[in-house]
Formats: sequence, structure tokens, C-alpha cells
Amino acid sequence: MFKKPVLLVIAHGSRDPRHAATVHALVRRVRSLRPGVRVETGFLDFNIPSVQGVLESLAAEGVRDVVALPLLLTRAFHAKADIPAVLRDAPPQLRIRQAEVLGPAPLLLSALERRLYEAGLTPADKSSTGVVLASAGSTDPEAIAVIAEIAREWRHTGWCAVRPAFASASLPRTEDAVRELRALGCERVAVAPYVLAPGFLPDRIARGAAEADVLADVLGPAPEVARVLLERYDAARTPQLSAVSA
Repeated sequence: MFKKPVLLVIAHGSRDPRHAATVHALVRRVRSLRPGVRVETGFLDFNIPSVQGVLESLAAEGVRDVVALPLLLTRAFHAKADIPAVLRDAPPQLRIRQAEVLGPAPLLLSALERRLYEAGLTPADKSSTGVVLASAGSTDPEAIAVIAEIAREWRHTGWCAVRPAFASASLPRTEDAVRELRALGCERVAVAPYVLAPGFLPDRIARGAAEADVLADVLGPAPEVARVLLERYDAARTPQLSAVSA
């Protein structure tokens, strides 16, 4: 009988305990959506189990096929360098496919709106509300361009205006984007953190939102995020399924 590849969710890790707790909550939701798939979690830094440790344990159990899924919203340094380097050091008996990062994806925009509505907005507020799409930031031009494009796309769904902002490495900062939207004449300003879990940079975003009217929660274990994880998993394992059926 053909066994589905193990899904290994690779998270960055953080000294902030809220980070790992949120990652585990998201993974539990993924398991509930796809009970026939084994889902494991590994961290690049700060938390255990490490990615390498999980891979070694899987190999020792006799697992052969793994889909490694970066728990990242953009293709930046971690997706392009850190994670491939760790996977290259995996036990040789493992067949590993690296899935694409989560973003961009229409479901993530749905999750962002869910968080804004949970924070107090309603669909009727959209046309009079400016939104700051606040991400962690990156030195990677590709990642910055993706955030800017998401903001442009989101604006076309009915918001008064949408501006990208970054907690590190890039400009503008959240507080500057909030002031820009005020200057544009938006009736209210909301900040939507485009981040997966709490931590140092999300806290910086929250401080930058001090002058906003609404601050949404991080994406966390939103059901839309869990569905994107499974979409990426399915796309990565498709070649293996094709090979089996050939």
C-alpha cells in the first residue's frame, strides 16, 4: 500500500514561547484537516525538536518520503539558503521534497480579513478604512516586491487604501504607513500583521500600530493558513504520486 509522505513543517523558532505554541496550534489544525497524513514539526533555531533531529528520527523509524514545508510567507533567505542547507544534511535514505513557501495565496488574504473582522471591523467598513499590511521585513528584493504586490492586490478588494510596511530591514515602518493613511483621509486605519506567530518583530509591529484604530492578531492557526499548508504539501508530493501510478 502506498503511504503518503510525512509532512515536516519547518518553523524558524524563537526565544518567545508564544511562537512555538502558535506553530504547534497550527500544526494541530493541519492534522485535524488531514488525519491520514503524518505531520511533524521541526525548528531551525531556539526551539526543539530541531529539523535535523526530526529527520534523523524519521529515518530511524524507516520513513522514506518526506515533504519539507517552510513555514514562511515569502521566499527569502531562510527558504533559499538555510532550509536547503539543513535538508542536504539529512540522512541519505530519506527522499525529501521541499515545498513552496505559503505566500502569496488568496487564502492568506482571506485570513488577514478574518483577523481584521475579529478585531472589530465589518465588511461595511472596508471602503472607509485604510490598511497597513505589516510584515516582518527582509533584505531580499523578491520578498519585498511580493509584499508590495499583495498590498496592491488587496487594495482592489474594496479597502480605502492598503500600504505595505516592514518591522525590519526595509521601509516604511508601521507607524509611518499609519500616518500616511491618515494623511490620505482614510476614516479609520487598521494594521494587519502579515506574520504567522508572535515574537520580537510582531511586537514591534504592534508598537508601531499605537496610532491606528484597529490592530489585528497575527495569522496564527487560522483555518485558511492550515489549508494553504495542505495545498503546498499536495503540490510538492504530486510528482511522487505520478511516479507511483506510472
